[in-house]
Amino acid sequence: MKILLRIWHFYVEGFRSMTLGRTLWLIILIKLFIMFFVLKLFFFPDFLSNHSSDDSKEEYVSNELINRAIP
Repeated sequence: MKILLRIWHFYVEGFRSMTLGRTLWLIILIKLFIMFFVLKLFFFPDFLSNHSSDDSKEEYVSNELINRAIP
C-alpha cells in the first residue's frame, strides 16, 4: 500500500510542477472528447436501437454479417 501512495505522490508532484505539460494534457483531453463523443453522435448511428428484443438484435446482426460476406 505504501508503494501505491508513493507512486500517487510522484505523479501529483509531477503534474503540479508542469507548465507546458498542462496545456498539452488539456489539448489531449479535448481531442479525446471530440473523438469519442462528438464524432460518435454524428458518424456512428445506433442501428440496434430500432430492435426491441435481444433476439431481433441477434437476427439483425447475423443477417448483416451474412449479406455483407456474400458479394
